[in-house]
This record gives sequence, structure tokens and C-alpha cells, in this order.
Amino acid sequence: MTETISQISGNIVDVAGRKIFPGTIEISGGRIARIIEENKKYSTYIIPGFIDSHVHIESSMLTPTEFARVAVIHGTVGSVCDPHEIANVMGIDGIRYMINDGDSVPFKFSWGASSCVPATSFEAAGARIDVDQVQALLNMDKVKCLSEMMNFPGVLGNDPEVMAKIDLAKLYNKVIDGHAPGLRGKELEKYISYGISTDHECNSKSEALEKIRFGMKIQIREGSAAKNFDALIPIAKEHADKCMFCSDDKHPDDLMAGHINKMVKKAIHYGVDTIDVLRIASLNPIRHYGLDVGLLQVGDPADFLVIDNLKDLNILETFINGGLVAKDGKTLIEESSKRIVNNFNTKEKRVHDISIKDQNRKIHIIEAVDGQLITNQILDEAKVVDDSIVSDTKRDILKIVVINRYKDSSPSIGFIKNFGLKKGAIGSSVAHDSHNIISVGVDDMDICRAVNIIIKNKGGLSAVCGDTEKVLPLPIAGIMSDLNYIEVSKKYIELDRFAKELGSQLRAPFMTLSFMALLVIPEIKLSDKGLFDVSKFEFMDLFAS
Repeated sequence: MTETISQISGNIVDVAGRKIFPGTIEISGGRIARIIEENKKYSTYIIPGFIDSHVHIESSMLTPTEFARVAVIHGTVGSVCDPHEIANVMGIDGIRYMINDGDSVPFKFSWGASSCVPATSFEAAGARIDVDQVQALLNMDKVKCLSEMMNFPGVLGNDPEVMAKIDLAKLYNKVIDGHAPGLRGKELEKYISYGISTDHECNSKSEALEKIRFGMKIQIREGSAAKNFDALIPIAKEHADKCMFCSDDKHPDDLMAGHINKMVKKAIHYGVDTIDVLRIASLNPIRHYGLDVGLLQVGDPADFLVIDNLKDLNILETFINGGLVAKDGKTLIEESSKRIVNNFNTKEKRVHDISIKDQNRKIHIIEAVDGQLITNQILDEAKVVDDSIVSDTKRDILKIVVINRYKDSSPSIGFIKNFGLKKGAIGSSVAHDSHNIISVGVDDMDICRAVNIIIKNKGGLSAVCGDTEKVLPLPIAGIMSDLNYIEVSKKYIELDRFAKELGSQLRAPFMTLSFMALLVIPEIKLSDKGLFDVSKFEFMDLFAS
């Protein structure tokens, strides 16, 4: 930070009191000591800082410190983070890594105790968070919630371990976050009855309204892969008190372009009352999670933004605890060194490892949906060459593989539609939830190359075609970079552009790829152990019976 201020004047937007007035804020010891209403004219406005109510920092491929450096530029002063991704790789030590790294900057990081690690027993993960470790996390002041309870079948079936974690959250008076895509009716009512208070997985207005009716708060999400803002923002006009904004998963190029501020602008332009929009972006998450973040009230931490007007919301300055952390689109939080930690133990693969023999039957195919985490299931004929099933670029049915990165084992093989590649292959060790290696491509040679580049770097994103090989190394847990946010964004943009040059028409091919192994989102996914039917919560054969 370059400076700490003692007072600031402007048109003060009191979201809690639902009023706007010219005045001066006096600051002492990082907190608001006095607010003086005035009879003056000011050209700028002072508003509360924005909160990302649910985010996996790791999905930005940045460390918490680097995430903070770029987020403050966009007016985000705090976030409720689920370190679920690194927890699946490194367990409670990974969560402690995130908390300690975040503590080195003034950004208001709050954390959740990851509730489902591993997310399922149907994939290989690097670690497990048991009931005792959940209790240890919930006992920390910086841990504000039991993070998204993805195992809704466990909740509905009264699984003892799931119930024990929920009971601990209640014992420690911590919020319980939900994750229940498509859950409706009596099952939804039962799920919520255990005290689960939020959901960020709604895909429709009707689903969101039903969850509100049963007592939930809805986190309107606009991430890099899942974009639900347009479908859900209509509920904000009548239920602003029940809404929050979140990004969930944000890739580095998108984060460079904007964060919660983009959702705030879109909501205002949509016609939601400005005070209500600012409430959704600040007051609601602050009060729901009990965050130590200011709302421009006497005694609050001096966390706020200076903007030009209430329509364009161009952020001129960002303050945290009275300190200037961003000004005129530039971060003032200094870059720091990153400690490398990892869990990566698999050998390079050979082409014959990912070949699969034809069985003269139709195959089950994953259909990716652009901008969504959900997938559809297709049954179709396979393309066969020399008695082996191969990618079919004419029908856009490509081979996809998932490889256990924690120990050496045989790859899992499937086929996917809508990636659109006409040549080459792309790969990633960012593969929710267990972060095994995932790759899709038009031929086995390039798929194998994409995978082996990641293995050599012990984590990363890769894209290959002909003589060209591109990689963004992710040496921290195989999911985060040790570079600064500008360098990470630049490398990611190069990879994204190259994937699209190879033929992909997906808005975010690497982000979409990262969710194709996510076994808790319908309808069909691929884990390192095989093709998985999410609706039945069981493995399925690649070949139709």
C-alpha cells in the first residue's frame, strides 16, 4: 500500500440505511471513527467494497496473494473462499497453505472448511478431510463456514460422516453452504432442513425461487465456465435480500477483465435498484457470513471504493482498512515470492496406453454444454480404424482421457462432443474435483504429448499440434502458478487462443475441460476410474449393452 488516509469526502452510499448523502468519513486505526453529513456537492461516490460470496481461488491458477492483487483493481475487498481444490490435492496442509498465503496481504480473505474431500469415492484424490480435520478448521476464526455440501445424496441418506460435519458447523455457529444442482421438491426441502443456507448451482429462475421459498439464499454466479447471471438476475428485483454475487471459478484472463464489478454493472443496467444491487454485492454476504468487512458505518473497518458515478461504476480507488490498495486500474499490493508445494506422482504415458479396442457396439458419449457445468449423454456409433475406436472430427466426437496423477495407473478413456478440435490436443491438471490429468484431442499421439508435458511440469495446462507445444506450468499443487497475475493471464490467453485455432468454439475450452471429470454435476462425466452416470451415481460402461 502506498498510503493510509485519515479522512475522505464524497457522496456516501449508505447501503444499510438505504440513503445517499454528501459527507466526510473520518478514519482512525483503520476503522471509521465518524461520518459527517454535509451540505456540499461532490463529483465522486463512496460505496462499500464488493464481496465474492463463493470462490475457489485455485481456479484462477493464482495464489491468494496474486488473486488479491488483481481483485482489488475491480473493487473486490473480500471473498468467501472454498479451498476445496487444493484440499483434494494436499488435504488440510493445502488449506493451511492458502490461509497463510492470504494472510500476507490486506485483502479480506475468509475461508470455508471443505466438506467433501474427496468429493466422491469414485475417483482418485490426493487427500481426505475427515471429521476431526473439519472440526480443526471450523475452530479457526478465519473459517466462516462449512463449504459447499456437494454430497447431497449423503445428506438425504443421513450418511454418518456427512451428518457429523453438519452438526459440527452448527456447534461452532458457522454457516453451511449448499451445492444441489437441480434438486427440487421434498428432497430439496429435506436437504435445506439440516441448516444448509445457500446455493450457487441454480440454472433457472424457477429453481432459484423454489430454493428461496424453502429458506435458502441464492448466489448468482458468473464464472468462466458456468454463467447463470442472465437466468437468475430477475429474482433480484423482488428478492434482493436473498441474493449474493459469486464467481465460483474464474480463469485468469476473465479475472483480469473484471470481477464482481461486472455483475454489479449488469444488474444495474438490467433495472435492479442500485441500492439493492450494492446490497447483493456487499451487505448480504458480509452479514450472512459474519465477515469483518466494512459497510460504511461508524466503527466498521474502513473498506470502501471511490467511483465516478452510480451508472458506470468506474472504480477510481479501492481502500481496505483505510489503506489505498488500488488506484486508477493499478494494484498497489506488492508482489511477493511464492512457496512451492505439490503432490504429483505418475509416469509419462505411451500412445498404446490410451488406445481402446472396438466392441461392435454403440458408445456412450459426453456432450459438453458451453457456459455450463452440466453435460448431456448421447448414444452413437463409434469411428473405428484398425479395430480401435478413434476421434471423429467430422462428427466432433473426440477422445477424452483422465489419468491418475497421484500414482501410476492405466488411463480412463471416453469420448466427448462439442469441443470442436480439428487438430491437435489440449490437456490440464486442473480437473475438478480431484485434479487428475485430463486431455481431449483428435489423435492418440497428440493426446499423449499433451499429457506428458503436464507430467514433466508436475502440473499445468498444455496444447499441442504438429511442431507446436504450449504450456502454462502450475507447480503449486499442480493447480496454481508461481508467476504474477499478468504473466499467468498472458500465458493463459496464448493457450486459449491456440485451442481455438485448433478448432474449439467453446468460450473457455480449458475451463470447460476442467469440469468434465466433476462427478457431482449431472449428467455424465469421466473420472480416472471410468465413465460415470451422475444421475444414478454409479459407473457405466463406455459401450452400450
